[in-house]
Amino acid sequence: MRNVVNFNAKWAFTKMATEVPTEVSKQWDFVNLPHSWNAIDGQDGGNDYYRGTAYYAKTLDKMDLPVADRYYLEIKGANSSADVYLNGKNLAHHDGGYSTWRVDITETLERDNLFVIAVDNAANDRVYPQVADFTFYGGLYRDVNIICVNNSHFDLEYYGGPGIRVTPEVCGKDAKVEVEVYVKNMAEGQKLRYTVYDKEENALATIETTETKAVFELADVHLWHGKKDPYLYCCEVELVNGEDVLDNVCTRFGCRTYKIDPENGFILNGEEYPLRGVSRHQDRWGIGNALLPEHHREDIELICEMGATTIRLAHYQHDQYFYDLCDEKGMVIWAEIPYISQHMPTARENTISQMKELITQNYNHPSIVVWGLSNEITMKGDTDPDLLENHNILNDLCHEMDKTRPTTIAAVSPCPIDSPYIQIPDVVSYNHYFGWYGGDTSMNGPWFDKFHAMHPNIPIGCSEYGCEALNWHTSKPIQGDYTEEYQAYYHEELIKQLYTRKYMWATHVWNMFDFGADARSEGGENGQNHKGLITFDRKYKKDSFYAYKAWLSDDPFVHLCGKRYVDRVEDVTKITVYSNQPEVELFANGVSLGKKAAADHFFYFDVPNVGETKLVAVAGELKDESKICKVEVFNEAYRLKEKNAILNWFDITEVEGHFSLNDKIGDILDTMQGKLLFMGLMAKMMPKKGDKVMGGFEMTDGMMDMLGGFTVLRLSGMIGTMGINLTKEQLLDLNAKLNKIKKKTK
Repeated sequence: MRNVVNFNAKWAFTKMATEVPTEVSKQWDFVNLPHSWNAIDGQDGGNDYYRGTAYYAKTLDKMDLPVADRYYLEIKGANSSADVYLNGKNLAHHDGGYSTWRVDITETLERDNLFVIAVDNAANDRVYPQVADFTFYGGLYRDVNIICVNNSHFDLEYYGGPGIRVTPEVCGKDAKVEVEVYVKNMAEGQKLRYTVYDKEENALATIETTETKAVFELADVHLWHGKKDPYLYCCEVELVNGEDVLDNVCTRFGCRTYKIDPENGFILNGEEYPLRGVSRHQDRWGIGNALLPEHHREDIELICEMGATTIRLAHYQHDQYFYDLCDEKGMVIWAEIPYISQHMPTARENTISQMKELITQNYNHPSIVVWGLSNEITMKGDTDPDLLENHNILNDLCHEMDKTRPTTIAAVSPCPIDSPYIQIPDVVSYNHYFGWYGGDTSMNGPWFDKFHAMHPNIPIGCSEYGCEALNWHTSKPIQGDYTEEYQAYYHEELIKQLYTRKYMWATHVWNMFDFGADARSEGGENGQNHKGLITFDRKYKKDSFYAYKAWLSDDPFVHLCGKRYVDRVEDVTKITVYSNQPEVELFANGVSLGKKAAADHFFYFDVPNVGETKLVAVAGELKDESKICKVEVFNEAYRLKEKNAILNWFDITEVEGHFSLNDKIGDILDTMQGKLLFMGLMAKMMPKKGDKVMGGFEMTDGMMDMLGGFTVLRLSGMIGTMGINLTKEQLLDLNAKLNKIKKKTK
């Protein structure tokens, strides 16, 4: 029988070695896996985290392993390239940091053994990803095992797959389930015993044969129906010789039908099943991407609490354990490869190998409904013949390997809706940030209406939308202020626009959790993207989390917003309550301020602000409490102060009816005087096409267009990452000139 020996404990680790070691050095650190060497420097800003080669070494006495014919080293995640050395011999090289791969070590094993794994996350032009808004953590950040098997065994080397492939087909009330296995060295007299079990592990049927395929008929099949009923069957296949079981594999599977309709969205088992949810990155504060099972469990529980029905697992293959959790919880999943941001003609083979691994390793998961080809890959244009050919190859590959699932893309906002790139996959989603990186929140819904009108037969969704929020607060939120209040307003508006358009096949908030992006210097806390509905450490649910819970969750609740915003200067302040209940009553120091109903689940109250006020929101038997305090001077602890900022927005003189550094570039350029001013100092501030900006992104025509939605001050901070540093005097002089230019009357 197969034995899996965990190989995580006590690896010697170093970033300092210059060659493959021949012994374990006492000078090295000792670490247990999973491990990442960028858990700290990949999250603290500066875009200076270590990217290079590091070595892991470990000794093994073969006598400590079970007796077996063959031994395989299994690596479930080594970012982003790795070489395996055993007793000085290079046995394997692998490119791609997010998938499982295995190495046959049988012939090289001796009595005493030295394993060395060289892991490399250095920049190159052959392995994706290389340019993206997240940290490429280096390390052996998932489990490493040694798998011990008989000479006759289920294949362990075919693209890191499980050796078994289950394809259910629902036919009316029944299902036909085709099971295929991949076997190595099957000998005469050996047979395969296939058994299907129900959720309670009762054997439903068994087939014994020498064939590597078997077909089961399941009468009155119990369907996998998302969160409502995530029912899972199990199939086990044993390789037997007489009464002896030589090897076995098993997998869970679900029986379901679905289609993605351009008018009615996602249809699961014949019922409309709106896909409304989030995207997820796989890292955590102080841990990087070296997550433990309890971290994955906490993530899925938080996503379920919010009421989401779908997760986009961005931008790479996630841990198999998390896909298993998605199967169990009934989440509908978008799975993709890290073909992202910048097309590299020299890396086509890597997109192909990563896609083969993604599909082979994840084919049996009923939660997965689409394969994602790429994300924002047209940053530098959508007509590159090599880029289009690469996508056509991937699209054909997906359909060849998996006849049951459609393909999709996440297109960057400026990508034209008549682009040939848009025509390649089966369904399309767009990443839009109107209301954050440019434009206004009101532009989101109409944009999708325009796409839908132009392409009535292409299902369209929103694969990313969001804005950043930290522990900053204001009663007058504005775009780009990084306050929790603006993020809440933004998501209220987006929910109302996106969730009421039933033709949208899926919507995914960017992002469920704050995540590491070491190149970022925004919001007063460098090294992170703060668009999460929950903080990086998972300890605080921002108010916007509850806006979604109000729309999506069936679990009764009421939530008072603004709990971190206590001190307020205004005499009457706006208080927002989120609830999925029909009516909410708000009490201030025990006095009712009235009951309100809200079809959109967002309840707004005007509250007198005198002294200290205890607030209690009541919905039926549910309650939530907070407090506010009247202050005469605004509490500066609530105000964003950018690290190393020359000016903050509240230091800028504003003149009623005139422009300032706090106004949007597009609005300023819409006036003749603004255009003339632009030819001077402002021209120095504007990035040029081809310039490199934060994270290695290159300015394109589409990104230039988006700059019109930035305030002048916000742009001045962004160009600091390009080495263009304006003085305080220059900015104040520019502001004085802007103060003389009248705004257009609306």
